[in-house]
Amino acid sequence: MPYNLLVILGPTASGKTRVAVQVARALKGEIISADSRQVYRGMDIGTGKDLGEYGSVPYHLIDIVDPGYEFNVFEFQRRFGEVFREIQARGHLPLLAGGTGMYLDAVLRGYQLMEVPENLSLRNELAALGDDDLAVRLKEINPGLHNTTDLMDRNRLMRAIEIAEFQREAQNELPLPELSPIVFGIKWEREILRRRITKRLKERLSHGLIEEVDQLHQTGIPLETLEFYGLEYRFVAQYLKGALNKNDMFQKLNSAIHQFAKRQETWFRRMERQGISIRWVDGDKDPAGTILKIVRESNFISRAGGLLS
Repeated sequence: MPYNLLVILGPTASGKTRVAVQVARALKGEIISADSRQVYRGMDIGTGKDLGEYGSVPYHLIDIVDPGYEFNVFEFQRRFGEVFREIQARGHLPLLAGGTGMYLDAVLRGYQLMEVPENLSLRNELAALGDDDLAVRLKEINPGLHNTTDLMDRNRLMRAIEIAEFQREAQNELPLPELSPIVFGIKWEREILRRRITKRLKERLSHGLIEEVDQLHQTGIPLETLEFYGLEYRFVAQYLKGALNKNDMFQKLNSAIHQFAKRQETWFRRMERQGISIRWVDGDKDPAGTILKIVRESNFISRAGGLLS
């Protein structure tokens, strides 16, 4: 079966972006980011966007929403499908790269997503309506409603409307494209990865991580809100609030990132147990060259671009 998607995954600080850019440049590819935080504008240092590494290689799903927007796996899956089709239409190779396990999993295993996220704007709109009006609205959206118990409780009624609205919108969206992926993972010896994580954190701090978080706060984002945007923002926000001194902030953040990398590796192993074949390549042995060698030796075929030799 021909492959139409190349995936590069790995834990934080494994060098995924650099490898993905090298591979994309060699194979006429465009990169789709699978990072749950790089979607946010203004969060550059803390999320490790490293936009300078891309050069002329096109990238997608980076800097697409403002902080405060509730981006989630549902929207990622939808946007991935849109971008994937656009890249294929240009005759280029889609290359998915990142470390957010749930985002990768949602694409590779084609999640049929049943969980419906909260819609705060809809809830604010519904809060102004009486119970009778809410019941009418639900019946209009779902004329075949059988479970009338939702009509007896206001909270359940609002949630039922939220679910019905979500399902109605989902029916109008294109399904996920048919994928035939080839998946590569970047691996490092544990101690080497630990050193890379610590080194990168020191670099981010010296390149203005604290100033970036403070600037986001100055734009009106509460420090308490910033704490939800990942480890770097959580601990730096606590430092800016005076809850941690600078040394404790660094030590706690460094330790937390190490633990996060272990959780990422656990997630990737889970993906393998659930049927996703990951070809692991050594991060310290020219991973891009290794991937390109495997791709060419296996007669990698892109449905969009033909035989890549």
